[in-house]
Amino acid sequence: MADSTTPETPETGAVAPVARHIEVATSITVPVVNRAGEEVGTVTIDPAEFGGKISRQLMHDVVLMYLANQRAGTHHTLRRGQVAGSTKKLFRQKGTGNARAGTKRTNKRRGGGTAKGPKPRDYEYHLPKKAVKAATRMAVLSKLLDKQAIIIDDLTMAAPKTKEMTGVLKAIKIGKKATEKGEQDVTLLDTTVLIGTDKLDQNVYKSARNIQGVKVLPAAEFNCYTVLKQRRLVLTRSALESLRAVGKK
Repeated sequence: MADSTTPETPETGAVAPVARHIEVATSITVPVVNRAGEEVGTVTIDPAEFGGKISRQLMHDVVLMYLANQRAGTHHTLRRGQVAGSTKKLFRQKGTGNARAGTKRTNKRRGGGTAKGPKPRDYEYHLPKKAVKAATRMAVLSKLLDKQAIIIDDLTMAAPKTKEMTGVLKAIKIGKKATEKGEQDVTLLDTTVLIGTDKLDQNVYKSARNIQGVKVLPAAEFNCYTVLKQRRLVLTRSALESLRAVGKK
């Protein structure tokens, strides 16, 4: 989400630290577009439906939890007692003129064991369920607040068609970029997108699964990590109503 900072002071030029906790009281207006990328209306959202506040620290903690839980933890190194080789002292302690040496399996020698190297471990841990659900609502609210969310009027498909989904994403413009040939439109196809549906829609899922940077999930399966990872959030009307209904409970 966007940084909330105060202006630089003329005396020092220092910038105040970014607010880690933001209260959102003003209603948010989100554009509604059709499959051709034309704006057909807007939706006004009450921030209270998504908790009304954003905690950067909580979202950070939940994202770290998801990343930690994805780790396999299969790293393994051999200690000096596990590598092959003799345990005999290489040469006598004194009288050779060399530095004293133990066995060839010491971590100081090539081919020896690793000192205090990593061993297999489980990185999985879990935060309270209420905290995880609150972080998901905050992630969606931050996308709405930063104008990185779009509501699409209709996304139903008669059959899985990647070409059709590509056309929809290419039709929805989200800005401009400067190139050698002048300004060009930036579309959803040029960035990463999370498409939220009300329920699992096999046709939409199969149409988008081969498009790089595009992920499709039912609104009930949203999590903080997935919402923040994708730069843009595209919701169907029914998916938005589903998220709002959860927030009202």
